[in-house]
Amino acid sequence: MSSTSLRRLVWPAAFSLFGTISVPAVGAPTAEAPKEPGDLWEVTSQMTMEGMPMAMPAHTQKVCAAKEWKEPPGPKDDMRECQTLDFKTTPTKATWTVRCAGPPAMTGEGEITRSSPDAYAGQIKMTSEDGVMTMTLKGKRVGDCDAGEAKR
Repeated sequence: MSSTSLRRLVWPAAFSLFGTISVPAVGAPTAEAPKEPGDLWEVTSQMTMEGMPMAMPAHTQKVCAAKEWKEPPGPKDDMRECQTLDFKTTPTKATWTVRCAGPPAMTGEGEITRSSPDAYAGQIKMTSEDGVMTMTLKGKRVGDCDAGEAKR
């Protein structure tokens, strides 16, 4: 498959999938919503794709995540029917695998390493029949947020 065909088929899915990794923090909670303490992160992400001559430009945005990660940061991707499998954490590392029904169907793995309570780096690698996409991530904690509100 040519790199042009690969880009046309996979990039829209890549943007949708990787867009779910970093969701902007939302506004103040409503009166009925209890606060769930969260960390506000400034996350820089950059995607590369196997066979493509250059990486996509880096993108930075603010993301609200629960203080205690019980799943990868970011919302579920209901459109692609992605399932997080085998999520594990230690005080300095989170790892997981993911399977998405698609289209296109994809499998992948992620790893985030915390260099301090206020900084992390990692990557997510997704594979489909069209190729391999890798998203590199760097985050720094910039404040507090309501993680319960970010899940809505």
